[in-house]
Amino acid sequence: MATRSAAKAHRQSLKRRLRNRAVKSSTKTAVRRANESILGGDMEAARQATRAAIQALDRAAQKGVLHANSAGRRKSRLLLRFNAAVAAIQAPEAEPKKPRAAKKAAEPKAAKKPAAGRKQAKK
Repeated sequence: MATRSAAKAHRQSLKRRLRNRAVKSSTKTAVRRANESILGGDMEAARQATRAAIQALDRAAQKGVLHANSAGRRKSRLLLRFNAAVAAIQAPEAEPKKPRAAKKAAEPKAAKKPAAGRKQAKK
């Protein structure tokens, strides 16, 4: 039989594991819903879902379920997706670009002269 302290630590770890799984699952669900709403195109729903996902990530990091840097990275990627979707909607319809005139061919450069005082390599 394990020591009493080891048995208690094991019981505590089981409780923590269940709590952490619940927090992690709800966080993943919030992020997935935000990504789906961003792809859906309804920006108001996407904004609300993104805010909820960011709050869930912050909460998970605060409780120690996720590492703070991991939560920050996920928030950053989520906001990049959201901002790109908003920018794509707000950007005016892109007019077809006119082809630019071809640049002139570069003139061949003069061969470099050896620096004074150096011997030329034999060919």
